[in-house]
Amino acid sequence: MATAVARLRSLLPAHDCGGGRRCCFPATRFFSSSSYTSHLFDKIGFVGLGNMGSRMADNLIKAGYDVAVHDINHDVRKRFSEKGIATKESPIEIAERSDVVITMLPSSRHVIDVYTGENGLLAGGSSVRPWLFIDSSTIDPQTSRKVSTAVSDCFLKEKLDSQQAPSMLDAPVSGGVVAAETGSLTFMVGGSEEAYMAAKPLFLSMGKNSIYCGGPGNGSTAKICNNLAMAVSMLGVSEAFSLGQSLGITSSTLTQVFNFSSARCWSSNTYNPVPGVMDGVPSSRNYEGGFMSKLMLKDLNLAQTSIKSVGLNCPLASQAAEIYAKLCRDGYENEDFSCVFRYYYSGKDEHLN
Repeated sequence: MATAVARLRSLLPAHDCGGGRRCCFPATRFFSSSSYTSHLFDKIGFVGLGNMGSRMADNLIKAGYDVAVHDINHDVRKRFSEKGIATKESPIEIAERSDVVITMLPSSRHVIDVYTGENGLLAGGSSVRPWLFIDSSTIDPQTSRKVSTAVSDCFLKEKLDSQQAPSMLDAPVSGGVVAAETGSLTFMVGGSEEAYMAAKPLFLSMGKNSIYCGGPGNGSTAKICNNLAMAVSMLGVSEAFSLGQSLGITSSTLTQVFNFSSARCWSSNTYNPVPGVMDGVPSSRNYEGGFMSKLMLKDLNLAQTSIKSVGLNCPLASQAAEIYAKLCRDGYENEDFSCVFRYYYSGKDEHLN
């Protein structure tokens, strides 16, 4: 992969990096896909066109990439086909025409099937065309590493200089559907650092931030740790607001206290769970249009799987999973995860004058 990056750099104009040195990247930022397209990215394949994947694929198309797509949903494929976008009937067909393949799938099971199943991306034998696979699904790091190994065991049909095997990046995202729509996602990326650097133009076409997290599986690790912390934070803030209401203090007042004190956090100052306290968040629209509770439960279960694999004692993760499992059983699986304030802690709406 280092040679592939060197090849990529050789095609870029040199810039003054300071100290008399010349480099292929501007000193202030990496190369932008909006102004540069390499033969390494001639054809992009995208598998998984759900709420997130469809918008990510759209942003790649807007950035000028030649994209072909696949989804098991015929109606979704038809919508892309009607826009003049190439659609394929199976993942293997995507792999056969793509230099890079990006996947955005619901679960670990789906990822394994799309990569290694019948008609999967790797079903064409031990040799493949894509030099890079990027999986942006939120899955457990163990599965990410297994898939990465399966990819690295293949050979490239056409070698890139001395690179003989394809590379794999696990690159889950943060930001949700709105950020996918606006191209402002944050990517957490695990795998080869050289592959990450080479793929930077793709990430910048779909998002505004990307963070290299280390080796294979570390992107998935970062994502489940982030969402574990987010869930526990939301539970703590919701519990405190409920207690405050019961003791006679308004949630708007308590929000001010939190946000000017040591309890300040994303759940209090950006994504407040109390209806009536903050505009433009799910709690202000009856918990619609956010990060669904069933997805939070899925991520907490992924965290539980990883916790068990390393033998760690994480009682807050267990308690959080139990609470969100109850919310889902009680019929609130499609409401934003901040609905825990109302439906678990019996918190009240704030009625402001």
